[in-house]
Amino acid sequence: MFRFLVKVVLIAAVVVAGLAAYAWFVPAGPSQATLLQLKPGSPARRIAGDLEKAGIVRNRYAFLVWRSLHGNKPLKAGEYSFDHPATVGEVYNRIARGDVSTHIVVVPEGANMFDIAAAVEEAGLGKREDFLAVARKETALVRDLDPQALSLEGYLFPDTYHFTRTQSMHDIAAAMVHRFRQTAREVGLARDFHHVVTMASIVEKETGAPEERARVAGVFNNRLEKNMVLATDPSVIYAALLNNRYRGTIYQSDLHFDSPYNTYRYPGLPPGPISNPGKASLEAALHPESTDYLYFVSDNQGHHKFSRTEAEHARNVAAYRHAVAQSVSR
Repeated sequence: MFRFLVKVVLIAAVVVAGLAAYAWFVPAGPSQATLLQLKPGSPARRIAGDLEKAGIVRNRYAFLVWRSLHGNKPLKAGEYSFDHPATVGEVYNRIARGDVSTHIVVVPEGANMFDIAAAVEEAGLGKREDFLAVARKETALVRDLDPQALSLEGYLFPDTYHFTRTQSMHDIAAAMVHRFRQTAREVGLARDFHHVVTMASIVEKETGAPEERARVAGVFNNRLEKNMVLATDPSVIYAALLNNRYRGTIYQSDLHFDSPYNTYRYPGLPPGPISNPGKASLEAALHPESTDYLYFVSDNQGHHKFSRTEAEHARNVAAYRHAVAQSVSR
């Protein structure tokens, strides 16, 4: 009888060991990407159950035993992407490491907070309106730099970001502001943030030609010194965006719209930045080119023609309109 019991126990032990080995060492899980969100504060049992339900591991208890045998490391919350079969050990190591899935948000130079909010929503990180609420209200993030800031516009630095779903809209905006601070130090921007960033935001929208940025900044500085209106279309567009009236192009009514951002009506810089400038535009605003130019207009080839007088500017405008007409008729 004793020998029989020993044999039964040995057989049971072999079966258990075999099942454990199968659960631990034979890869399981999906062959296509499966996303699993592990919530902050979830106990290990809950996480193991979620892994089993999602088909990431075969057995929740096998996962818990493996964790117990390998140091009971904390399991980190976040969104994980499983796209190929893996062993229990591989799954455990990923979650203990916090190897979470990230979502890419690309902020191009000259993007405004409305563009960024749309990109955040498109990346699946939250609602556009929620990001805009943070961008409009949480000016404390830049108060030490710009006490006059009406929003975070201008300080959401253009870059390629990798965010996780566990990051809040505040976290996302703060990361962009942090990149601005880094770049500001790199270019030597240490004071007059409101003026420099506002000017840089206009320069960024007015020209994509690197060699023109400092000259464009110089033109606007000349106009400011003479108390002339800046008459820059991007500020008119921004006024329309703020008032939810932009229709994809500028209409005559937009040029007459009563907004402090309408630089056709009000002299001086607008109340704040109208976009988020990149490093080159910040440098241009810091070091504008010294000229006596007061006007510029597109040459319809990616650059601008600069002029000193209204008469010269009028000829350049006529040449631009002629070039546009010819390109349309071809």
